Amino acid sequence: MRSSFSLLLVALALGCTVADKVPDFVVQGKCPYVDEYRLWEHQKPNLAKFGGVWFQYALTKNPYQLLSQCVRLQYDFNGEGFDATATGISYEGSLLKRYGNISPMPLGDPHLMVDFENSFAAPLVILDTDYNNYACLYSCIDNNFGYYSDFAFIFTRNPTHGDTYAGKCEVAFTSIGLDTSRFYKTAQGANCPYETQETL
Repeated sequence: MRSSFSLLLVALALGCTVADKVPDFVVQGKCPYVDEYRLWEHQKPNLAKFGGVWFQYALTKNPYQLLSQCVRLQYDFNGEGFDATATGISYEGSLLKRYGNISPMPLGDPHLMVDFENSFAAPLVILDTDYNNYACLYSCIDNNFGYYSDFAFIFTRNPTHGDTYAGKCEVAFTSIGLDTSRFYKTAQGANCPYETQETL
């Protein structure tokens, strides 16, 4: 997933090195190998099936995810990609709605690009999905200076059935060398105001 996104990481790494502190989401090494071409060949003609409502079951540490609980995502297929919204409860305890876009890479790279407000555009690979129950998403930005940054997500269609499908994503992430102990579960369930979130 090496691309112009790497320029952002270089700036972050160099800027923080001057301050003697590299953010913990920027680490030494490089992105793992992912057979993006094989995945994209299968996913591209089925992309519309990825639309609809998803719930965030778990994620790795991500400073750009401002929602901490009850995370509900709506992906509306627009013919090429998705108009996206994310709702949930913020770390401050208030309901929050964010807007974004998910689309194929404009230069033809074999994966999606995710771009939400108050964040930065980043590559997004669907490592595994059956479209109806679960999705395992991975974003990794590599550069030529020996640093990379990666984020991973597990989504499910039902907010309370995540445990049933989490194992499939664990297999997918383990296959690329990602330590699945990095995942934090997202609080979902009966205490979440899903109906209110739909009308935000």
